[in-house]
Amino acid sequence: MKTGINGLITLGLICAATGLAAAPIDEQRVAQIAQVELKELGAPSSSVAIILDDRIVYAEAFGKAQLNPARAAIRSDRYQVGSISKEFLATALLMLQEDGKLSLDDQVGKYLPELETAKNVTLRQLLSHTSGIRDYWPQDYVFSQMLTPVSHAQILQQWARQPLDFAPGERWQYSNTGYVVAGVIFEKVAGEPLFTFLQRRVFSPLHMTSVENIDEGIASSSDAVGYNRAALGPSRPAPHVGKGWLFAAGELAMTAEDLARWDLSIIDQTLLKPASYRELESEVRLQDGVGTRYGLGLFVEQSSERRMLWHDGETSGFISYHSIYPDQRAAIIVLTNSDGSDAALSTAYKLRSVVLEQVSPVDQARLNEARQMFEQLRAGRLDRTLLSPNANVYFTPQTVQDIAGSIAPLGPIQSFELKQSGTRGGMDYRTYEIKLAKRQLGLVTRSLPNGKLEQYMISAK
Repeated sequence: MKTGINGLITLGLICAATGLAAAPIDEQRVAQIAQVELKELGAPSSSVAIILDDRIVYAEAFGKAQLNPARAAIRSDRYQVGSISKEFLATALLMLQEDGKLSLDDQVGKYLPELETAKNVTLRQLLSHTSGIRDYWPQDYVFSQMLTPVSHAQILQQWARQPLDFAPGERWQYSNTGYVVAGVIFEKVAGEPLFTFLQRRVFSPLHMTSVENIDEGIASSSDAVGYNRAALGPSRPAPHVGKGWLFAAGELAMTAEDLARWDLSIIDQTLLKPASYRELESEVRLQDGVGTRYGLGLFVEQSSERRMLWHDGETSGFISYHSIYPDQRAAIIVLTNSDGSDAALSTAYKLRSVVLEQVSPVDQARLNEARQMFEQLRAGRLDRTLLSPNANVYFTPQTVQDIAGSIAPLGPIQSFELKQSGTRGGMDYRTYEIKLAKRQLGLVTRSLPNGKLEQYMISAK
């Protein structure tokens, strides 16, 4: 298959080879965002996939999957997805619950009585990070012990047998150890390795053919090479984590397109019963009623009045991110091969506006209107036919003069991005971030049902 510049496969070729839907998306804008983020944040490569209207409409790779010798990234490269692996274990345990083999409200002591301090912790608390079990890997680097192999029993002995950091259900605190405990219990109940079960019940049905268990030390020419950086220094090969450390907490590697297939299964609810998906995607609450914004292996949030499920992942040399909008049937996946850069999250965040413009066309229309008004105000003009009576009163000649005099010297617009949208008081509100050559500004607009602007307020940021 021919590739484009820097080894990127063109979308037309992807569609022909894989049956991807023709993209209702600005491909050049997506590519520009991905390439700019790699350059500015210093990650060697990224692999991007986008779902719109319940279809994978975009899959591209950018940059270098390997630096020395140089190898261009292509979409068939596998990336380690780190803690995104956790939602797969949560799904596997929900499957066992559906099979009648366990309950998520079972306590650890039922299966691992030797873990006396954690005996009253439930499987649900393990999966929601509310167990109080101490995390074995809170560092953002590979500590020396992780360079050699470890057994599940050793992790449990060294960390899971310590006194709990808090009473179960009292707080939310991320714990990789909790997932190792849950993984050990899973294998004890299922009677087979976790990865074998996932291959049979998840990956094969979803045609996720690229997935590998990198905790077993498997590597091939189709794997992107992981890199790290010290501050703003050069990218250097990341250390290899010893066998056993990533079990159940971050052991999977796959292509961005295969992770998109997983996201589609969440949108379409194809693997679990509806009740199980509700458990997977529902925010777990603490004993005092405070919400954790976390379900079972997934963060659960409301973003611009849209339900969003997401998780990121970090292993040695890799950072990944995916966000799912189930009600809009959309998702964004970005995988990178650097753990010294926020390129995965930054790229995904900037792609959000591109994707949501497709599911919410009104946002793009309002953005265009807001940008045009900004340009008018910078020139000291204002189209008052766009304003409500209240806004017309607000924009006195002095107000328009003050705005023009203060923003005109700041240079041309470099970016004008929608950050949030919603409703309040019967009005649509939108917040924007405006980057000018010399300053960054914020903007909040509020529109009446008839489309007239009730508010257009620019502020320092």
